[in-house]
Amino acid sequence: MSKVYRIGIIGCGGIANGKHLPSLSKLENVELVAFCDIEEERAAEAKKQYGSGDAEIYTDYQELLKDESLDIVHVLTPNISHAEISIAALEAGKHVMCEKPMAKTAAEAQLMLEAAERTGKKLTIGYNNRFRQDSMYLKQLCEAGELGSIYFAKAHAIRRRAVPTWGVFLDEEKQGGGPLIDIGTHALDLTLWMMDNYQPKVVLGTTHHELSQRENAANAWGPWDPQKFSVEDSAFGMIVMQNGATIMLESSWALNSLDVDEAKCSLSGTEAGADMKNGLRINGEKFSRLYTNEIELSSGGVDFYEGQSENAPDVEMRKWIEAIDKDLEPVVTPKQALVVSQILEAIYESAHTGKAVYFDN
Repeated sequence: MSKVYRIGIIGCGGIANGKHLPSLSKLENVELVAFCDIEEERAAEAKKQYGSGDAEIYTDYQELLKDESLDIVHVLTPNISHAEISIAALEAGKHVMCEKPMAKTAAEAQLMLEAAERTGKKLTIGYNNRFRQDSMYLKQLCEAGELGSIYFAKAHAIRRRAVPTWGVFLDEEKQGGGPLIDIGTHALDLTLWMMDNYQPKVVLGTTHHELSQRENAANAWGPWDPQKFSVEDSAFGMIVMQNGATIMLESSWALNSLDVDEAKCSLSGTEAGADMKNGLRINGEKFSRLYTNEIELSSGGVDFYEGQSENAPDVEMRKWIEAIDKDLEPVVTPKQALVVSQILEAIYESAHTGKAVYFDN
């Protein structure tokens, strides 16, 4: 019988209840035994719904980490505390899944990577969009060389009007930024992963505060408070890699555009291209003719039977526990996530200084 892993949750807010807890609770070889939140009632509610019989609640993560029976900790707090808590958990002998982005700053992300290497514990970052069916299929095509060498890509993270008005999303001090670090990070991670290219050379970026200061603005989650909107409403970047490949990154919570997509990428290679904007499409040339193929991804069901299929968070959690159980490298490695953070920070720096940011490689 395989080991049953005891998991502690630090941060029992929206991402915990919307993603981690429901998916972890479906796994037979895990027990959710510790819940921590600065608001005790949230930890208590999470324990009530998902906890094991011996589960404990905490308001101080350091007290949770004293539990030597814990194998794994999930860090689901605002960006400002990702590094502090993750490093403490690693040093306490726990494997760690930290929600995206890896940290508020690239320097903090680097410290997280060093802590994982120093302790020998596994660290992964919650880039769940890698585990969608279209993402996994496209990754297989890229690995098989179907697209050839990918030299141009676009990372899409555009919302017309969907500014998160709850929690600390609009607080630059706690989050480090707005849509770029929140949803742009997913699109960039997906794009770099498909290209299998993690060597940036130079980054040029811009950020905008064009709509954030409007009163009573139309928004999916109700009007935002301009006084609390301290992050950008849009950010854009051009990333040139060491081998000359170019990535255009677009991110926005509020933009006057109907061309909206989130956590998607478009790829152009020497043999073919692909995009996720309207389903998964492959384009190229064969026998002196251009072609476009729309890939239909089945859920695995058959006629008169719906079958069962895992959603992306379910696959993400299953693969994470498997990596620990079988001593495998996590699908999302901390080295990969560090590069994402470095590029995001370079876009912010370039926007602030008006100059390109060069990487030393």
